[in-house]
Amino acid sequence: MDASLDEIARRAGVASGTLYRHFPTRLDLIEAVLAEQIAELVGHGRGLLTVEDEFDALSTWLRAALMHALTYRGLSAAVMNSALDRGNGLVSTWHAELFEVGAALLARARQSGAVVADADEADVLKMVGAIAWAAQDTPDSSAQADRLLALLMSGLHHGGVQR
Repeated sequence: MDASLDEIARRAGVASGTLYRHFPTRLDLIEAVLAEQIAELVGHGRGLLTVEDEFDALSTWLRAALMHALTYRGLSAAVMNSALDRGNGLVSTWHAELFEVGAALLARARQSGAVVADADEADVLKMVGAIAWAAQDTPDSSAQADRLLALLMSGLHHGGVQR
């Protein structure tokens, strides 16, 4: 996050002028990186909509979304703060796309009986965000996130929670 654009250009093997021509500001570069990663995450989720095991498809995508949140947390915060300042709808668009895919995967798992009937899309996605937040500063954040996600998935799995 703190690397200069000149350093990024050097590591990418391009001239600084080339980088600045495509990405006039650091934020433009960050937005492009995040847009590509979010598009991949959304595409991955859409591909999982055809997987036969609905629970596994949901689990796989939620883990991918969680790892995305852990990997890009600093970049995401920078874009969110800037997007709010500039009043653009980029972050809202990304959230809507991610929510749409997550909701479809959860609905499919719910309809198949793989997850509890009252599992709510917004609640589940908020919990994944909370897991990313809780694990971010731990020494082994991905292992901590995996353990917390496993607890969430156990609770969502039909019959996994006694009520």
